[in-house]
Amino acid sequence: MPQEITARMDATGARLAIVVSRFNDLITDRLLQGALQTITRHGGDAEQTTVVRVPGSFEIPLAAGQLADSGKFDAVVCLGAVIQGATTHHQYINSQVAAGIMSASRTSGIPITFGVITCESMEQAIDRAGGKVGNKGQEATEAAIEMIALRRQIAAL
Repeated sequence: MPQEITARMDATGARLAIVVSRFNDLITDRLLQGALQTITRHGGDAEQTTVVRVPGSFEIPLAAGQLADSGKFDAVVCLGAVIQGATTHHQYINSQVAAGIMSASRTSGIPITFGVITCESMEQAIDRAGGKVGNKGQEATEAAIEMIALRRQIAAL
């Protein structure tokens, strides 16, 4: 039987940072609340979490990379909302934000999770920020907590 590593969802002692976009704050504030509640729900201390607000989603990867490179955090959660407008501008933002977050995670070796919602309308965004479809801030934070635990278990092999 192969060895299987499965992480416990335990944020006790986890050093988390959250980068959140100010643009579309009606949505991003809800994502942030979902993230902070998730930390507490899994035994972490939301009061010890560092929250960094950036102007928009495009600025998230730079701040996330700097936080990850600092060596002060076990994981970084990225939260934003890009809502489609009348032009294709959102497509360029979405792909660059995703690529920037992935690049920062690979370069730093620290989990940087993607909680940037990309929607066609404000209604869809609300649904993904605590509405009908759940809260993507919660989901991104759960992924960060799980990755912290997995990294610890892998390091102990």
